[in-house]
Formats: sequence, C-alpha cells, structure tokens
Amino acid sequence: MRIKKEQIAEFNQKYENTVADELEQLGRALPGLEVSAIINKIAEFQVAIPSWALGAGGTRFGRFSFGGEPATLEQKLDDVGLLHALTQSAGAVSLHIPWDIPENYDELKQHAESHGILFDAMNSNTFQDQADAPVSYRNGSLNSNDPSVRSHAVEHNKEVIRIGEKLGSKSLTVWLADGSSFPGQLNFQKALRNTEKSLAEIYEAMPADWKLFIEYKPYEPNFYSTTIPDWGTSFALANACGERAYTLVDLGHHLPNTNIEQIVATLMMKGKLGGFHFNDSKYGDDDLTVGSIRPYALFLIFNELVYGMEHNTGNPHPAWMIDASHNIKDPLEDLIQSLEAILLAYAQALLVDRNSLEEAQQTYDVTACQEILQQAYRTDVRPLLRAARLQSGAAIHPLKYYRELGVREHLIRERGANSRASGL
Repeated sequence: MRIKKEQIAEFNQKYENTVADELEQLGRALPGLEVSAIINKIAEFQVAIPSWALGAGGTRFGRFSFGGEPATLEQKLDDVGLLHALTQSAGAVSLHIPWDIPENYDELKQHAESHGILFDAMNSNTFQDQADAPVSYRNGSLNSNDPSVRSHAVEHNKEVIRIGEKLGSKSLTVWLADGSSFPGQLNFQKALRNTEKSLAEIYEAMPADWKLFIEYKPYEPNFYSTTIPDWGTSFALANACGERAYTLVDLGHHLPNTNIEQIVATLMMKGKLGGFHFNDSKYGDDDLTVGSIRPYALFLIFNELVYGMEHNTGNPHPAWMIDASHNIKDPLEDLIQSLEAILLAYAQALLVDRNSLEEAQQTYDVTACQEILQQAYRTDVRPLLRAARLQSGAAIHPLKYYRELGVREHLIRERGANSRASGL
C-alpha cells in the first residue's frame, strides 16, 4: 500500500483554514515568536524507525499480532514509507542484523529511495545465539573470557559494518547484554578491559566517515551487573576508541529518577552525544510509547538537546531513533503517536526564552527559571506541528488519516491476518 501526495493534499484541504487561524492565535499569544523559523525546524526533524518496530509487540510473556505484519524486509520498508508519507518525519530506517539481512542490496536501496527513506545506524546483535553458531554468548560476547567468543562477536560487528556500507549507512550501534547474574561470577576489570579491546578492534574496522555509538544499560538481561551499565562507562569506552566513537542515550536505560537531562547536557558539552533512542517508562526499561508517561521529563531533555545543538558545535547532530515496544497497540499507530510526542517536546523546547532564562539563572531567580520553562511546556504547540506538516506535504492529522484510510485493514487484506514480522 502506498499513500499518494494527492490523497494527502485532498485530506488536508479540510483543515488548512483551521491551521492558519491557529497560527494567527498563537502569534498573538506569543508576540515576537519566530513562527516560520520554528516551523522550518520542526519540518526538518527526522527520526529513524527501527526495522524491528514494524511488527507486533506484546507483553514479556506473549505476543499478540495485529495481522498484516511485514513478513519481509521490503514490506518493512513499505511500512516505514507509510509512516513517512503520513508524517514526513520518519525518513530513515535502522536495520538490526541478523534479523534483517538484505538479499539484494541494489534492489533494497532502490526500494527505500522510492519511499524517500535513507538507511540510518546499523545495529549488531551479540545478545542472542544464532543458529549454527560455533560459540555461545551465554557467558558474554565482547567481554568474554574466551578469545574465540570475543573474536566471533567482533567479526559479527565487522560484518554488520560491511552490510551497512552497501546500503549507505554511516554508523554502527553496539548494545551489549554482557554482564553477570550473581556476585563473583565476573571479574569486573577483566570484563571491561576485554570489552574495550573488542570495541577498539570494531572501531578500527569502520570506514573513516563512520561513527560508533556505544549504548549502555544498568540491568537486564543480567540483574547483578552489566559491563556497560551507565553513561560514564560508555563515555570512557568511547574516549578509548577515538574521536568518532560516541555515547548513545536510550531513555529507558536508566535507574528510576535518573537525571537524564543532565547526562545529555554533559555529553553534549564534551562533544560525545552521538545518538538518542526514544521511549518512555513507568518502572524500568518498559519501552512504552514516547511521551505516554512522563512528557514533562521529555521536554526537559529536549530543552538541553536544543541548547546543546545551538551551543555545542563540536558535538555531531545526534542520530534520533524510536526504540519502543507497542505491547498491544497497532505498531504503526504507536509509532505515529511517538513521532507526535517527540515533535511536541522539540517544539516546546524551541519556545524557551533563552535570554530570559539565562538572566534568571545569573540572578539566582529560581522561581523565574521554573516559570520560563513551564510557560514553554504549557503552550499548546500542536498548531506548529500541523503547520509544519502542511508545509512538508504530510497529513495534518496523521493518526486520523491513518484510520480514515483503513491502513491496517488494507495491510491485512494484502498480507494476511496471520502474517508475522520477519526477524525477531
């Protein structure tokens, strides 16, 4: 299924006058607001969709299909194409190897280009044993005591790089499940040293124009220790690798009440924030829809991201990606909601009066600081998103149009009610 620009334009006609009226009202409420500049920034913001996110999610103990799932990598690109047509903010896909190994690279690239989609960061997998593998990752991969296991894991990452080169990707994300479940099981120093050596070997294998993103997580699947448990360890490993290695922040990969916005600010000041994975959580790494639980926390994070993008020119433009589980929701609807939440928080952060905030900070006016931030957060910025969509050719109300078109029903008719997403 493909959604044509003409279809979207026809849908938007019903709302164009409303968008203009809303913008006029917002301009009166916020005199001096550079509306067109903010709309342009929102319209330009692109978030990568991971290939594993197009299938049904589920709970920890079950998976419940919605039907019409993409059974091939090409069908996954078709679904990202649907998202991008509706929102014009999902212009990239992030592949996970070996879940999504292309069969014909040229044809796959052409297929992606037909949807206006680029290939973002490649993702390796050393947290699962693959069929017929000569070694097991049960006791670790890049951190393993066994040189043959480490070599196997490093070679897998090199293969992921080679695949990414053929597709035009420019970065590799490494997330490790390595760790221990019980005290005494692991020598922490040796495990970290082995990991550092393994990452250095992977880094040296990258093309000169590639970046390495090192992800971290405090727990799961191991519940006593993980070898890369926090941003500081990731930061140290990135520094050890070289200038093209960076820390990747996943919103769910923190202990409860961690000040993620401060982590973001520190990494950007050091020029080491390479990527960002969006999701939300109530208890831990719940991987819920972005902005569904703590939207104000997301805004505070974006407040630091916006400041960093304006002031920390030594930090590369972060690679944005959604990394969430849809549980019992339609995957495409969930992704549309996540994209909406991301753009809302970004737009709110763009409204922050930086000069007034700086003055309040310098004069220790704590009350004013809070008021300035909450004024931006409490502003209804949805008119700005709708105007950005209209400008870029997206559906003004993407979720509404998705349902109006009956996209899921169409996919079920096209692929079958029992179609299951490839990979996972």
